[in-house]
Amino acid sequence: MAGTSRLKYPANVVPIKVMCSGRVDPEFIIDAFEKGADGVFIGGCHPGDCHYVNGNYRTRRRVKMMKKLLEEMGINPKRLRLEWVSATEGQKFARVIEEFVNEIKELGPSPWRK
Repeated sequence: MAGTSRLKYPANVVPIKVMCSGRVDPEFIIDAFEKGADGVFIGGCHPGDCHYVNGNYRTRRRVKMMKKLLEEMGINPKRLRLEWVSATEGQKFARVIEEFVNEIKELGPSPWRK
């Protein structure tokens, strides 16, 4: 909704739409970092509100696991963020994206960036 509501979020954000946050495979996260992303943000439906029943719970488990893996790989786990944002919360989406971008700027470029 942030895009359709014409709300502003940073230009360096590259949204990738998926039907459900549960469709974000851990390999996609690693791939994003390998391709130079400084951070990965996943927005998912609020717990209990998933159209696909348990996709957001799956996402929460995967993100927890991925943060541990990233840390083992020398990547600050703060570079991966999961936030519950419904499709009707465009202003919240724009706000949390801007917060995330600012946090990533404070961390500096990803150590994987070539």
